[in-house]
Amino acid sequence: MSSKTNERVVVIGGGAAGMSAAAKAKRGNPSLEIVSYERSGYVSYGACGLPYAIKGEIARVEDVVVRTPAQFAKQGIAVFVRHEVLAIDPSAGALTVRNLDSGETFVDHFDKLLIAAGGSASRIPVPGADMPGVFTLRNVEDALAIKAWLGDMRPTRGVIVGGGYIGLELAEALAAHGVSLTVVERLPQLQPSLDVEMAAHVQAELERQGVDVRLEHGVEGLSGDERVREVTAGGVRFPAEIVIMAAGVRPSVGLACAAGVALGPTGAIAVDDHQRTNLPGIWSAGDVAESLNLVTGKPTWVPLGTTANKQGKVAGENIGGGDARFGGIVGTSVVKIFDIAAASTGLSEARAQAEGFAVKTVSATAGSRAHYMPGHQPIHVKLVYEVGTGRLLGGQLVGREGISKRVDIIATALHAGWTVEQLSELDLAYAPPFSPVWDPILVAANLAKK
Repeated sequence: MSSKTNERVVVIGGGAAGMSAAAKAKRGNPSLEIVSYERSGYVSYGACGLPYAIKGEIARVEDVVVRTPAQFAKQGIAVFVRHEVLAIDPSAGALTVRNLDSGETFVDHFDKLLIAAGGSASRIPVPGADMPGVFTLRNVEDALAIKAWLGDMRPTRGVIVGGGYIGLELAEALAAHGVSLTVVERLPQLQPSLDVEMAAHVQAELERQGVDVRLEHGVEGLSGDERVREVTAGGVRFPAEIVIMAAGVRPSVGLACAAGVALGPTGAIAVDDHQRTNLPGIWSAGDVAESLNLVTGKPTWVPLGTTANKQGKVAGENIGGGDARFGGIVGTSVVKIFDIAAASTGLSEARAQAEGFAVKTVSATAGSRAHYMPGHQPIHVKLVYEVGTGRLLGGQLVGREGISKRVDIIATALHAGWTVEQLSELDLAYAPPFSPVWDPILVAANLAKK
C-alpha cells in the first residue's frame, strides 16, 4: 500500500531504462519509496553482450548482469523479478501484478509510474514457429536457453531468420559452435539501416565465413518431429537443428495502450522531452518509448541500450523532482560481423529520400592507417547530405578496424547540425599506426565539398 508520508514510485520493467531511472530518482530524492516489477528473472543487464556470451567470448551468460535485486535493495529500491504487471488503472493509481512463480495476483498502488516495459522479439506467425529448437533473443533466459541447446543438442546446421543486428551477431556466435548456417532475409538486402551497396560488404563477409545468405526469402514454415528439423523460406527447404528468429523487435505497448497512454506515429509510447506521457504522473523510457530524431525533427523509434540508459536517467531525475531534458538522438549504431564492423548514423540515402529530402551522396574507400604501416585496412565510407545547403544527413562505414571511432565523429557532426564542408575542416588525430594524414571521413567530406 502507498505510504502516507513518502511518495511511492512503481517502475514497470527492470532493464536499462527502468533501473537507471529508479537509481537516479532515489539518489535525487531519497525519501521516495521505489518498487520495480520485472517479468523475467534478471534486472539491470547488458543485453547487447548476450550474443558474445552465447559465443563463449564471455565466460558466463550471467556475467552481463550489472546489478542484482539484492544490490538494489541496499540502495532502498525494492526489485521483484518474475512479476508481471497485468493492468494499470491510472485514475486509481493502481496496478494489478502477478507473481509468476506462485501464481498469486495482487494490487499495488503508485503516486508516480514509469513504464519501461521494453520491447519484444517478433516471432513470425508461421507453422512450427514454437517448436523446440526455435529461439528468439531478448533477455538472459533466452541466451541461457540457446547456449544450453547448443551444448546439449550439438546442432550442426542452423537457420537465422533476419539479417539485422541480432541475426548478424548470432551468426558469428553460432558459427563458433560449429553450426553451418543459412541466413534468410525477406528484404533484398541485409541490415536495412545501411544502403544496399554498403550492405553488400556485410553480405560478402558472411559468405567469406561460409554463411549461406538468401535474400528475398520470406519464411513460410518450420517442420520437424519432436524438435525443429527444417525451415522453408522462399520455396526452398533448409535443414536446421537450431533456428533463431531475429526478425525484428516491437515495443511492448499493450499494457500502456489499455491504460490510455497515447502512442506516437512509430507505434511506441509518445513522450515529451521530460519523458512524460499524456497521462499525469506517468513517464515512459527505453525500448517502449519514442525519441526525437534530431535530423528529421520527427519522432523515431530506435531500441538501443544507449538511448534507454539516457532516457531512464532523465525520467528518474524528473520523477525525483528535478528538471532534466532528453534532447534526442541521431540513431547511431555499430555491429560486429565476424572480422568486420558496420556502422551507421543519421539517415541512409533511402531513408532521407523517403523523408522528402533532396539528397546527394559520396562514397570513398581509404586506408585505416598510413599506407606504409603494417595492418592497414580499407574503410568504406558513405556520406548523405542535402542538396543546396550541404547539411550532413547521415553516414555509413564498413571495415575491419577504426569503424566505431569514426561513426562517432559523424554522429557528433549530426548533433551539431554541420554541413559536409564543416566536417571536412575537422582537425582529427593523426599518427601512422592509427590513421592516414587524410582520414577516410575527411576524404569523403572533401569529395562532397567538391
